[in-house]
Amino acid sequence: MQTFTYLLMGFLVVCAVSVSFSRNLLNSILIFMSYSLVMSIIWILLESPDLAITEAAVGAGVTSVLFFVTLKKIHAIRREDDEDDRKEE
Repeated sequence: MQTFTYLLMGFLVVCAVSVSFSRNLLNSILIFMSYSLVMSIIWILLESPDLAITEAAVGAGVTSVLFFVTLKKIHAIRREDDEDDRKEE
């Protein structure tokens, strides 16, 4: 079980570093979501289910949805149709 915990903590460090070096905003949000989900698993291993539920709901759920909506509003996420139309021209 200790090995699994160390693997999860190593994954947290990798996620934190990769978010800072990622140039694509969508990839950064997906990495942030995975960070929050792994953190909620660690909270479960530490026998704190209330923090695990909060981390999963707020960290991976609400915050990520707000990030996606923000990217859509600033047009950082475009539909694939728009990109395909530009390639054809």
